[in-house]
Amino acid sequence: MSLSSRTKNFAPVFMPVAVLLLAMLSLQGGASLAKSLFSTVGSTGITALRLGLGTLILCTIFKPWRLHFTREQRVPLLIYGLALGAMNFMFYLSIRTLPLGVAVALEFTGPLTLALLGSRRLLDFVWVVLAVMGLWFLLPFGATMTAIDPFGAALAIGAGVCWAFYILAGQRAGAEHGPATVAMGSLIASIIFVPLGLAFAESGIWHWNILPIALLVALLSSVIPYYLEMMVLTRLPARIFGTLMSLEPAMAALSGMLFLGETLSGKQCLALLAIIIASAGSTLTMKPKKSQLSEVEINNKAEK
Repeated sequence: MSLSSRTKNFAPVFMPVAVLLLAMLSLQGGASLAKSLFSTVGSTGITALRLGLGTLILCTIFKPWRLHFTREQRVPLLIYGLALGAMNFMFYLSIRTLPLGVAVALEFTGPLTLALLGSRRLLDFVWVVLAVMGLWFLLPFGATMTAIDPFGAALAIGAGVCWAFYILAGQRAGAEHGPATVAMGSLIASIIFVPLGLAFAESGIWHWNILPIALLVALLSSVIPYYLEMMVLTRLPARIFGTLMSLEPAMAALSGMLFLGETLSGKQCLALLAIIIASAGSTLTMKPKKSQLSEVEINNKAEK
């Protein structure tokens, strides 16, 4: 096989991977910024601002009321929207008492379960086991943070369950409209979780000087990553998507260390390295199905 032929075959696989990495960097940077606002607006308040402002931006761009969803797509779309809102709500509640890296590691149990259930080859299972080992040694996070709040951990795991539904329902709901689907899903989430978040927010949420920072959080944590993730969801199987998301705890730990002063021990650095190797290994050894490649080609033609 010629070099040009191999490049063409690998391009449909690695392009979604690069997009997903960009989405994770944006999401975790936004999470660190959001956590820094907890003392002013509260965790539920920042959830409401993130969802509300993010939805306004997405609806302005995509105008979801113009989209037509078939009867078969409406139930997955509803599940997708509810999962998106609940995932955000529970995650921000969890990082009130948990370090960012720990919360994301626990939240990752949802996508990781999808990866494990979808594994068929022995090599796939090796990557999943390596990711699990990394997550195991990642906890607890830092020498001064040995105690893990049980309620916070339960919320993070609950967010992980919602994350799994988000992946599965997002694939079905976004099959026809692609990234535009995220606007409708975000609108569904906002209808429920924005009023709920505002009801329990701190009084600082009503200060105008919060708005520019909240807008940046919405862009980094909602608009950019969900748009990019929806692009990837319609191009990769749920198994591959779930395994690749094992990079998320590493991104979160790095963001927490840089912006929130959450330190890592040597053992936890090795744990994060194991997670990165698992993600890279699953990417390098994945074998796209022919039907998947043809779908990528169709999407690329439509975008042109």
